[in-house]
Amino acid sequence: MYFISGLTVLMTAILIYVGTGRNPLIAAYRFIYELFHSWRFLLVFIAMCCVLVVNKYELKLESLMPARSNYTSVFFGIEGHFVRHFQQFFHHLWVSQISAFFYVIILQSLLVASIGIYAGQRNKIFLFASCYTVLLNYAVAIPFFLFLPINEVWSYTPAGVTFYMLEAFPKFEEVYRPLSGLDNCFPSLHTAISVSMAILAVRSGNRRWAAIACTSAVIIIFSIFYMGIHWLTDMLGGLLLAAISTTIAVYWASRTVRYAEAKPMLLQQR
Repeated sequence: MYFISGLTVLMTAILIYVGTGRNPLIAAYRFIYELFHSWRFLLVFIAMCCVLVVNKYELKLESLMPARSNYTSVFFGIEGHFVRHFQQFFHHLWVSQISAFFYVIILQSLLVASIGIYAGQRNKIFLFASCYTVLLNYAVAIPFFLFLPINEVWSYTPAGVTFYMLEAFPKFEEVYRPLSGLDNCFPSLHTAISVSMAILAVRSGNRRWAAIACTSAVIIIFSIFYMGIHWLTDMLGGLLLAAISTTIAVYWASRTVRYAEAKPMLLQQR
């Protein structure tokens, strides 16, 4: 796990450097500066962290709930063997390795790098929007995980899907399963988070970062099918969630920043 964490930090620094052409330490400094000088950003960041903590303990909440109906068979009835055909067509060891790298490492790095890049560029609207987006994605997804359990495709025997993650990361179940339930599938947060970061990158006007984020999102979406983890319906749910959450997040962020900048001017006029 320490290796994964270290690699995530390294990739985050690389993404910030490539996405901005500037020293990642500048982004780290500006992020810390915003935390200490903007109580609004501090509150939004704390709220985002809180929802991430709730997601971490979602499995414990599940264990306290009464028995729930499982709807995996409904998804399989709609999609059939789409995922099996998809992964069999592309299967190769190096594809498994690249897919695992993006699924496990790049998704986390993409999220953290987005916040770092906007902090480093002093783009307050998209700094706030990134945090609002993550908050919204998880706040919407967690109730689905609790009340609409859908098993990962590979774990549903009739689907005939292989879990190729184990080819590249044999200890995946040991390391990550305690953090993510086998039936926490709809909507796909890997899709929602990666596409959300790509949408924000495009809207921010940073073309270099937009190209990186969009490419990463495409590969991550590829990996959820190739690895045999998500259903097509999960992906569609993730896309819809990304579109809605980013729209709301940018609106909230614009109002937050506009109000924060307008208030000192009003006080001066008095």
